[in-house]
Amino acid sequence: MTILPTKLMASLMALAITLVTMLIPLTGSAMAMTPLTHPIAFATMSNKMDAAAKEAEGKLESAYGELTGDTGHQIKGKAKQVQASAMNTAENLKKGAQSVARNVRDAAGQVADDLS
Repeated sequence: MTILPTKLMASLMALAITLVTMLIPLTGSAMAMTPLTHPIAFATMSNKMDAAAKEAEGKLESAYGELTGDTGHQIKGKAKQVQASAMNTAENLKKGAQSVARNVRDAAGQVADDLS
């Protein structure tokens, strides 16, 4: 069994603690703020949690690769971070489209009320 250097162990522990502290508040707030009658909102929170988990996983893997000098892990970690960024962008686009749809619906309702 190989014993990891102290600096490597300390860095991995710090990253693990960061990951845990990032994910626990998200899970609790997602459950507290999302009523079960709105599955779309719950799915959005779930997608954001998936993106946060993917980001943290990528950071951990990239940091592990940097500490060990393994470029394969560095590249895979960076790729996971890019994937998480794309997941966040997709969620932001969905939110924007929903907002535009709500505004159009509200404007159409206002026009209908004005015509009545």
